[in-house]
Amino acid sequence: MFHKILIANRGEIACRVIDSCRRMGVATVAVYSDADRAARHVAMADEAVHLGGPSPADSYLHGDAIIKAAKATGAQAIHPGYGFLSENPDFVDAVEDAGLVFIGPSARAIRAMGLKDAAKALMETAGVPVVPGYHGAEQDPLHLAQMAGQIGYPVLIKAVAGGGGKGMRRVDDPKDFADALASAQSEARNAFGNPDVLIEKYILRPRHIELQIFGDGHRAVHLFERDCSLQRRHQKVIEEAPAPGMTPEMRKVMGASAVRAAEAIGYKGAGTIEFIVDGSDGLRPDGFWFMEMNTRLQVEHPVTEAITGVDLVEWQLRVASGEPLPAKQEELSITGHAFEARLYAEDVPAGFLPATGRLAHLRFPEGVRIETGVRQGDSISPWYDPMIAKIVTHGPTRAVALRALEAGLVDTEVAGSVTNLDFLIALTRHDGFASGEVDTGLIERDLDALVTAAEPDPRTRALGVVGLSGLADPAVKGGMTLWQPLRRTVTWDGGEAVIEVHGPGAARVTVDETAHEVRWQGDRWWVDGSLRRNRIVTHDAGISVFGGRTVHLTPLDPLARDSAAAGVEVTLAPMPGLVKSVHVQAGQTVKAGDRLAVLEAMKMEHSLTAWRDGVIAEVMTQAGDQVEAGAPLIRLEEEA
Repeated sequence: MFHKILIANRGEIACRVIDSCRRMGVATVAVYSDADRAARHVAMADEAVHLGGPSPADSYLHGDAIIKAAKATGAQAIHPGYGFLSENPDFVDAVEDAGLVFIGPSARAIRAMGLKDAAKALMETAGVPVVPGYHGAEQDPLHLAQMAGQIGYPVLIKAVAGGGGKGMRRVDDPKDFADALASAQSEARNAFGNPDVLIEKYILRPRHIELQIFGDGHRAVHLFERDCSLQRRHQKVIEEAPAPGMTPEMRKVMGASAVRAAEAIGYKGAGTIEFIVDGSDGLRPDGFWFMEMNTRLQVEHPVTEAITGVDLVEWQLRVASGEPLPAKQEELSITGHAFEARLYAEDVPAGFLPATGRLAHLRFPEGVRIETGVRQGDSISPWYDPMIAKIVTHGPTRAVALRALEAGLVDTEVAGSVTNLDFLIALTRHDGFASGEVDTGLIERDLDALVTAAEPDPRTRALGVVGLSGLADPAVKGGMTLWQPLRRTVTWDGGEAVIEVHGPGAARVTVDETAHEVRWQGDRWWVDGSLRRNRIVTHDAGISVFGGRTVHLTPLDPLARDSAAAGVEVTLAPMPGLVKSVHVQAGQTVKAGDRLAVLEAMKMEHSLTAWRDGVIAEVMTQAGDQVEAGAPLIRLEEEA
């Protein structure tokens, strides 16, 4: 077993690897960028080495600097985590040439599965079913359009070197193919340096079910399936294991296919075989097809660990150090059910745009597994994935595990950045999802209901007013109120209320002409005679009331400039990102819906369009600019 390893990653996966290493007595070396000097993974590791600037290209993708750090600190092996260099075969070669061990598969195995078209051909040879489609080398747009017509619409355009939904477009009509192809190729070129695509038949009611496999270079086992069908724009949102509706017969057939796929390339370490499954008529042994193999540990690996009792990172270290597979197939079994929800800093009503911000308050509930790379006070950086945490629950049945997930999300407290927390809670309460009727189109079909921001409970908002007034302070709410005005107006960014103190721990709050009686009794808040489970938290970003739908109130800043006019006349950057292109110039007439500019964030392109007819008065940015959220880009004025 290794005595010291370097973790060539950041965030929650680096912290996750450190947790297992601590249990195994293995020392750890962290690496970090300028943006991550004070990051949680740096504080957790035994040693830390600075790599370079905040850009991944200057830090976490700088393979030579990572190998140099490993040699300098005496690390024997490098764990790549996921993302960054985890599936880069050239990096694997460089690690091994330096006399170090790469904790993962061989460069040969990664290359074999790295391009989707070549991987599908290999799987066909190994007897693994593949989706009908075109996987050839010819990339002429006319040829690809012809192939799409032969396959039959709808089709899916996918980057051959892709992942994470990048370089992927669904096309339902032949007339839209050319534009979708150009967009997918552009995104693929930017994200992977390779614009080539393949064309597949689009399954109308698809489910995404993947098999966790593990090999030692000679033989492999599978650790059962995960259902990752709950997706938004091909990005996984909530994962679970085992898959709802899975039959023993289908599990056996899918498991055998996954093991054949792994053994066909002499796979070593943790990997995932991803299948697309036709869920239109239940799960059938003849209704699944190979999509791709991820030659690394997956983000959603905790749900597999929860149902099997296996520490996959421990297995990675043991096999990489020369041990055989830690278990035989017949020794592995499923216990209960598990869910994982991905908590992101993102603006859901604005189209799930990535967000930044300082985490003024962060608190996770007890009794659930939390995977996180941040702490209260940390900032969500525009340079990296905006994941805050993964919330993982396990129970004896799917229903119990799902209710535990809902409760865990309700009790999660975040302030300082917008998040997808309410969206996740809405998903746990979705009738179809609760019944196990899941497919990759569920979120899109019910998107409006899931993302519509419900009005906050007036009683919860009344508690927020109590917080703004200072009456929720521990030194005050028990009865020390003599210096408080008996009646006063409380204002915040978006409203005002009147609060009247009636006595120790009691007040009347009038919001929107409706009065609510609030009191503190028995260490709990009561509103209008009903016991509340809310917590009022004061932080440097304002006041938050947690428990149920969160309410945030920000004290009104009298010095803040009224930007209403700018909000109407100026296109602002909806998120931090790179201005990929600008499509207008000053003096140009545009119509509502015309494309103004393209902003790239998290390697995905977002088109910014004109919200009304008008004339471009001023262009305040240019292609190549790195902009922050809210930066003015283009000013539009009415036609004369």
